[in-house]
Amino acid sequence: MKYLMLLGTTILSLNAFAQSTLELPSCNLPQQRVQVAQTGGQMTDPRQAHISQRANILAADVSTSRKARKLTQAEADHLVKRIEEIRRQSNRAVKQKGHLSAADSAAFDDELDGLAKGMCATR
Repeated sequence: MKYLMLLGTTILSLNAFAQSTLELPSCNLPQQRVQVAQTGGQMTDPRQAHISQRANILAADVSTSRKARKLTQAEADHLVKRIEEIRRQSNRAVKQKGHLSAADSAAFDDELDGLAKGMCATR
């Protein structure tokens, strides 16, 4: 009986530890900045593909953080809304100019960094 209680306590402790330490790719900002994304389909600009891939990764991490109860639903909704707005702005810039400028790409990267830092700070 003692062993069952010890085993149960150990399992609960490991579960609590696993929930408290999320390894989110979005939190590794240097890696996110240098990530090279594939173009294809409607995505013809490499900078646009990079922003789109970062947005996808960040949105997935927001979902993971929400499921782990590290973010409230309101916080998650706000982040997802902002991520989608960055994606729309990126797509709009490519549609208007035919490409995403280095300055625009850097600005979008900065915005995504800010969202990721805010999310990662709540872990």
